[in-house]
Amino acid sequence: MPGMTSGIVVDPTILAGKPVVAGTRIPVYLILNLLAHGYDFDRIAKAYPVLTRDDIVAAIRYCEARMSREETRDLDKPA
Repeated sequence: MPGMTSGIVVDPTILAGKPVVAGTRIPVYLILNLLAHGYDFDRIAKAYPVLTRDDIVAAIRYCEARMSREETRDLDKPA
């Protein structure tokens, strides 16, 4: 997924391999959690000044790319 998610890295030595914004220890899931709780791009950047708008977009695009390839199921039903 070069280009689309180039700001995201997965490295087993950083946060046990969770996807993070390149050059940080800020995981993609944290950015999504903030968005889900009503933070907008400006508020996220204020809370985490190291992040740029491009970093936040990269996190969203990374998730979109991953989810488009995942098999999903209803979380309320047993596997």
